[in-house]
Order: sequence, then C-alpha cells, then structure tokens
Amino acid sequence: MTDRADDLSLPVYVPEEPRRAQPSASRGGQLPRLAPARLPNAAILFGPVVLVVLWELASTVGWISPKFLAAPSTALLTGFKLLVSGTLADHFLASARRAYLGLGIGVAVGVALALAAGLSRIGDASIDGLVQVKRAIPTLALIPLAILWLGIGETMKIALIASSVLIPVYINTHAALRGIDARYIELARSVRLSRAAFVREVALPGALPGFFTGLRLAVTTCWAALVVLEQINTTEGIGYLMNRARDYGQTDIIVVGLVIYAVLGLGSDLVVRLWERKALSYRKALAS
Repeated sequence: MTDRADDLSLPVYVPEEPRRAQPSASRGGQLPRLAPARLPNAAILFGPVVLVVLWELASTVGWISPKFLAAPSTALLTGFKLLVSGTLADHFLASARRAYLGLGIGVAVGVALALAAGLSRIGDASIDGLVQVKRAIPTLALIPLAILWLGIGETMKIALIASSVLIPVYINTHAALRGIDARYIELARSVRLSRAAFVREVALPGALPGFFTGLRLAVTTCWAALVVLEQINTTEGIGYLMNRARDYGQTDIIVVGLVIYAVLGLGSDLVVRLWERKALSYRKALAS
C-alpha cells in the first residue's frame, strides 16, 4: 500500500529569490537624475558669494582684524572712492595696456611658432625643444636677465608677459595641428592644394580647438605675470597701487587690487569662451 502523498500530485513549495529593489523610472522610462544635467550659469557664483558673506561676518564680529584683512564692505567703499576720484581708472588703464599688449604679442608669436613646428619637420626639430625649455623655466627666473637686456621699464614687462603667454598657445595649437585627421591631409594632396591653401583651409580650422584652449590659459597667465611684474619699478598700474598700499598697511586697497585682477582674468576668459563658442559652432551642427 502506497502512501497517499505518493498518489496525489502535491504542489512542491520552492522559496522565491528575494527581489532586488529596482530604481523607479521617471516619465518616458528613463531613470531619474540625481542632479540636473546642467547648472545655470549663475551657479558658478555660489561659492564666491558664500565666501564673501562668511568673510564679512567674521570681520563684523571681530574675528578678522582690519590690519590683517579689510572687510569686503570696507574694500567696496574704498574702491568706490578711488573710482570717483579717477585714481583707479588711471591705474587700471596702465595695467590693461601692459597686459593686452603682451597678450597680443605672445599669442601672435605662439601661433606662428606652432604653425612652423607643426607643419615642418625642420621647424619641429628646431623650435619645439626650445619652447619646452622655456616652459620649464619660470617667468620669475628670467627677470634678472630681462632687466639686464631690456632695462627696467615697460619693454621688459611686456616682453616677459609675451614670453609667458606664448607657451600655452604654442603647446595647445601645436598639439591640435599634430592631431589633424590624416584623411584631410590626403584629401588636400589629392586635390593638389597649394601650401597657402592647405594652411588656410585645413591647418588653421583643424587647430582652432587647441588654439582656443591655449588662449584661455594664456589670458589667465597674462594677468598672473602682470601681478608680479607690476611690483618692479612701476609708477602706475594696479600692482603699483597695491605695492604702495602695502607700505602704509592699507589692506582695503590691496583687496581692491586683488578683486580687479580676478575680475579682469575671469572677464577675459568669458570673452574667449564666447568667441570659441561662436567660432566652433560648426561642430555642434556636424554632431547633430
């Protein structure tokens, strides 16, 4: 006699595997984002605004002495007085003239050297090594020789700014030239483009992304070099204003000078970014 459990087809219990928690899907079947894809442009100011607010609070309660660092409100009032009196405008124009003259010369020389080294083996062999050597030597180390060769006036300052600026422009433009697709070069040979037409139609457009990357670095390098050079035998400029304020312990004027340098650097970078977006708009069209 068989057991009843053997005659009947009893269901066998099989424990279910624990289900893994699935992330909830948003509309359209896509996973929800943890953060917005792109923050608004004004979000970049969040960090600086918080820093200034904390700085002002610390100065108000007495944690930061005015002799050590002036409060933002004090520096703002001082800057307004200097602007109204015309003193700030004169020194600003002197600094801007040095900076942008050195920037223009450095960018022109950097692009010319990059084209010569990127489009010629002889140029690459004779130029690239020298630029890399200059890259390894800080601008401060060249000041004594520059003073002996060019004097201690404006020529020395503009020359050193230009020599600092050409490095990032050269390196990034040269790298972009070396990275041009070989198919474009073969196409230029097939249609028998002249040397000038090749540079105009293939080399320069191909080098534009690298050039703008180098230019963004160059504008910040330009102002960084100016900060140092305007401490040397100057009678006008933002650096001279800060140097004189240091002798009298006027930290509010020093803060005003630092803010001006920062605003000019960020403003120059913004102009380059807008120019880059307009000049390279064709890349978005091709991608779409």
